[in-house]
Amino acid sequence: MKNISDVKSIEKSIITNFRSRLWSKFTKAVKEYELVEENDRICVCISGGKDSMLLAKLFQELHRHSQIPFDVTYLVMNPGYNEENLELIKSNVSRLGIPAEIKDSNIFEVTASQGKIACYLCAKMRRGALYSLARDLGCNKIALGHHFDDVIETTLLSMLNAGAFQTMLPKLRSKNFDGMELIRPMYLIREKDIIAWAEYHGLRFLQCACRFTEKDAQSNPETASQRKKTKELIKILTEYNPVAEKNIFTATNNVVIDKILGYKHNGVKKTFNELYRDDPTV
Repeated sequence: MKNISDVKSIEKSIITNFRSRLWSKFTKAVKEYELVEENDRICVCISGGKDSMLLAKLFQELHRHSQIPFDVTYLVMNPGYNEENLELIKSNVSRLGIPAEIKDSNIFEVTASQGKIACYLCAKMRRGALYSLARDLGCNKIALGHHFDDVIETTLLSMLNAGAFQTMLPKLRSKNFDGMELIRPMYLIREKDIIAWAEYHGLRFLQCACRFTEKDAQSNPETASQRKKTKELIKILTEYNPVAEKNIFTATNNVVIDKILGYKHNGVKKTFNELYRDDPTV
């Protein structure tokens, strides 16, 4: 691990040392999924973790070099971080040269009042707050720092816990905020490469921003989140097949409709029998 690098060194490394692992995959996702379009006003949402901080730096580079005219705003939505975590975020955005606005909310307080850890409610409220703040800032898109590993974990989580084959999409339209979209430009970037970039520069980011789940983990050390268990499962699958991760991702791009028992599109379900009767080639 290196000593803390200055902002110029950090920026240069993204397009030199980590070009193939970070920059090339970022720009590939932007182009392949058409995530940034002419005259977009994009709100890059920074949670304080390594993923969103890198996302902000990638967008700064894109904004400098892109031939597509677009505007970008950097937003930290504070749902009620403890003082130590908030100071770490402020220190990092300053150190990294990210001109982020910090907007306060009481989301942690509201979800805590439910009497139990309500991760789903918290995530839903945070997403809604981000859309609302971004719209107030004149933006039409919010950018989140989900990466390749999040995609394959979500795919497996859905299959194993919900009995559905679905994945985390590179972009989607908001159902509650007209004209707003969510984009995931780090869709093709591996988490291990984000960690390598942070360690290369001696950077320290938030591990978990939620003080409630941290407390729960301390009082229930035997209890692991479903996502953590899924990470461990993927490691086992990779031991069985070294390209298992790549194949999980590829499968989401390679669904053979005439070889499945049914699907749902726009809320309408099609069963195998319906497909069999309607298509004599099946």
